Amino acid sequence: MSNSRNGKTPTENAALTRRADYDLSNHGITGLRTAYWNLPTEGLYEEAVFRGEGAITAGGPFVAQTGQHTGRSANDKFVVKHVDSEHIVWWGGNRPFDGAKFDALYSRMTEYLKGRDVFVQDVYAGADTTYRLNVRFVTEEAWHSIFIRNMFILPETVDEIKNFMPGFTIVDVPSFKADPASDGTRSETFVLLNLERKLAIIGNTRYAGEMKKSIFTLMNYLLPLRGVMSMHCSANVDPKDPNDVALFFGLSGTGKTTLSADPTRRLIGDDEHGWSDNGVFNYEGGCYAKVIGLSQSAEPEIYATTRMFGTILENVVFDAATRAIDLNDSSLTENTRSSYPLTFIENAVPEKKAGHPKNIIFLTADATGVMPPIARLSVDQALYQFISGYTAKLAGTEAGLGKEPVATFSACFGAPFLVHHPSKYAELLRQKIEEHNVKCWLVNTGWVGGPYGVGKRISIKYTRALLNAALTGKLDKVKYRRDPVFGYEVPTSCPEVPDEVLDPASSWKDRSEHEAKYKQLAQKFIDNFAKYADQTPKEVTEAGPKV
Repeated sequence: MSNSRNGKTPTENAALTRRADYDLSNHGITGLRTAYWNLPTEGLYEEAVFRGEGAITAGGPFVAQTGQHTGRSANDKFVVKHVDSEHIVWWGGNRPFDGAKFDALYSRMTEYLKGRDVFVQDVYAGADTTYRLNVRFVTEEAWHSIFIRNMFILPETVDEIKNFMPGFTIVDVPSFKADPASDGTRSETFVLLNLERKLAIIGNTRYAGEMKKSIFTLMNYLLPLRGVMSMHCSANVDPKDPNDVALFFGLSGTGKTTLSADPTRRLIGDDEHGWSDNGVFNYEGGCYAKVIGLSQSAEPEIYATTRMFGTILENVVFDAATRAIDLNDSSLTENTRSSYPLTFIENAVPEKKAGHPKNIIFLTADATGVMPPIARLSVDQALYQFISGYTAKLAGTEAGLGKEPVATFSACFGAPFLVHHPSKYAELLRQKIEEHNVKCWLVNTGWVGGPYGVGKRISIKYTRALLNAALTGKLDKVKYRRDPVFGYEVPTSCPEVPDEVLDPASSWKDRSEHEAKYKQLAQKFIDNFAKYADQTPKEVTEAGPKV
């Protein structure tokens, strides 16, 4: 593509493209017009604007619209079934794809790329060098290349860049569509992982989160085979104690990013981590925060990033004249996103790793409005909650969701990204909890006073106060009541939190209605857990609710 007076793109005019030094033929990609290799953010900004991929808004963020796909296309994700991995992959949670059809589709994709431009970024997944994975991203769009630079860990030296050898490659071409009839895909959109070829291909979606989550899926496969717990969680640490780490498990929209960005603690990462014998480490180098309705007063660190050069904003509405963004406008999607480097958060840990956790928090956005705002869990209860992964999927995070939250169970708080059976991750988690004597908590960031549409979402002020009390040991000194249905312990008081907030039933107009809804939810837990019971220890199954 070239619309400049001399027929060259901005990067070509700046003589920054090193076509002679690199090629992608070992990935089966040949005949390209130009491969832009490891361009910095500044050059990519120019390319993205030049190519009409989006716009620069007030303060410097680049805003891109992702079209029909404003969230993950979960039903279009497949894993190639191969003799080397088919007995390891959990096919109860992964859709198999034929290897020959993968090869044919990829061949058509590489043919499609001939005569076109691509952007290449060589990056790392994993802050712990012992478990680090070298990843090469080949993207059709320049802003996707900025996203990758934000979200992963960049090589720091010339030698690292020059000698980079990819351990896995992702090729992302939004303008390329599959033919379901011949390709074996569900639709024209596809996200295909081939573990044996060390290759993932993505087509017909501009949603950048597909690339990020493909690498997370891959790490969920590789690291448990090495005894490392792979986790869909955020993490922070006490600035005075590297072994006072807190993990926040939860699905998108439950508060992982918001609650881990605590000014009194240092941020390790907001979404994906490993837990090895060395401690906790981030897979990524950036954050991918949900920003609909973002409040400057409640979330100042994240809010500030939406006014910074280098930030990518997905589907955020802005004024074409003033370039002012409107974080409250959900006309494109509820799933508006901000991608930014961890360095944009002032108190982030530069090393992106720390010691071992003292506390684990399971976050749930309970749409029924019956669960307590915080509860203390035994080890078996923690594993039950972990395997259950109860929450409400929030609007826009996946294709096909409407405007209202939908109650769901997502194993290990990340079922779409699991490759092994949930019991594998639960077994690793038990080992870590018991070895390091970790306290476990269930925190409800959802609704109080009634279900969605009747009650209201719990105040983030109270949630932060409850978490602070848990992490600093203040909740060790209060009285608890044992919940008659779920069996976990609920504190009867907490500093800076009204007592009635700790008793969900007290905020309902009809306590009997609350009890009925609570038992209905408990039965959903029981019904859901039945599909994991055959591979789950009896003591964990028995730690669930009683109706």
